[in-house]
Amino acid sequence: MSAIFSFQSLLVVILLLICTCTYIHSLFPRILDANKTGLRGTFWKCARIGERLSPYMSVCCISMALYMLFMSD
Repeated sequence: MSAIFSFQSLLVVILLLICTCTYIHSLFPRILDANKTGLRGTFWKCARIGERLSPYMSVCCISMALYMLFMSD
């Protein structure tokens, strides 16, 4: 089953995308700041979400990890 059809996998992909974009933006800010529109602008928006909502993102990542460890099939 692909990530599109499984809600749990889709959430994991979104969390990983946001965390990865935030990390890349902290190391190389010019890469994402140069592309604020279009398809590449999505990565810039994900980086902004990760920066501004970092406590909530941390809680989401930890809760998803615990769910994957103890509750998944």
